Amino acid sequence: MASRDEEFSAYVAQRRTQLRRVAYLLCGDVHKAEDLVQTALLKLYVAWPRVQRAGNVDAYARRILVNSGIDESRRPWRREAPGLDGLDEPSMLPPAVEDSRVVMEALAKLPLGQRRVVVLRHFLGMSIDETAADLRCSAGTVKSQNARALARLTELLTAQFGAVGGQDR
Repeated sequence: MASRDEEFSAYVAQRRTQLRRVAYLLCGDVHKAEDLVQTALLKLYVAWPRVQRAGNVDAYARRILVNSGIDESRRPWRREAPGLDGLDEPSMLPPAVEDSRVVMEALAKLPLGQRRVVVLRHFLGMSIDETAADLRCSAGTVKSQNARALARLTELLTAQFGAVGGQDR
């Protein structure tokens, strides 16, 4: 049992930050992201021997995050807005660009399915087939959700920043 605990602890130490980032990108809230990660790690620990034997632990962990996010978004108390607006700074995410806050706000405006596709495809760099497998949908669904999401993000960010790179629309 000590070996299992040591292996799991090593995995968590190595991947916890990445799991937090993915969870934050999926839900857009630091506190909900931490809850998602805790839920995912609990479920992962329970299934650890089986998952480790099967191979791709990271894919299983991402799948748990996505499913847990779906489950949490369906609960009625999760639809209530907290009274502390503006106090949830995403301190766990180092700014990738100067205006990362605007990008995160635009990402949060996407429908949940589109946001998941964008996070998996563009933030994690997964292929269409890997994304489809993680989300349990067809490659065509991933492609259409991705196209709609990128069009919407372009619209939102163009409104914020103006035309970029001389592109005419």
